[in-house]
Amino acid sequence: MLRQASRLLGRTTTLRGCRAFSSEVPATASEDSTFIESWKKVIPNIEPPKTPSSFMAPRPQTPTSIPTKLTVNFVLPYASELSTAEVDMVIIPATSGQMGVLPGHVPTIAELKPGILSVHEENDVKKYFLSSGFAYIHANSVADIIAVEAVPVDHIDPSLVQKGLAEYTQQLSSATTDLEKAEAQIGVDVHSALNAALTG
Repeated sequence: MLRQASRLLGRTTTLRGCRAFSSEVPATASEDSTFIESWKKVIPNIEPPKTPSSFMAPRPQTPTSIPTKLTVNFVLPYASELSTAEVDMVIIPATSGQMGVLPGHVPTIAELKPGILSVHEENDVKKYFLSSGFAYIHANSVADIIAVEAVPVDHIDPSLVQKGLAEYTQQLSSATTDLEKAEAQIGVDVHSALNAALTG
């Protein structure tokens, strides 16, 4: 096998049928000329049907230089907290860990966990406690943050957080069914994250 390694590594590999990366997809919608020609041969009297790509908006152009600001849209089911806000950075509580997003960040989709969303604009920092949601970071330095529930950190009462944490911890220790354990564990996780947000 090792004798063949140099021969195998020396081969030029071409991948046929591979999907293009999103950065290689054309910014303008293109028609499938082969399909249209085949359609017109079989049914010349009827216009060819529209394909899914003809209904999609073209992909936004990736800027040639990194912008100085990050555009943030932060929405909840009942309100829009930030709409096209130009900021320096956001720190997102992703399930994989805290994620700092600056202008020019690689396109990413991240699931959010209970934690603090920090929005940095020069010396001003706004902090929100999020319960869950998703963050979509686009190649054109736009971040869409969709949360199920969010509240500014300065609106949280520390005594109620401590009380809730104690209640859910007691419920978790006395839970008998899997459903009761799961509900109590969610309460403990959320209140622990709230407590960490207030103390840290």
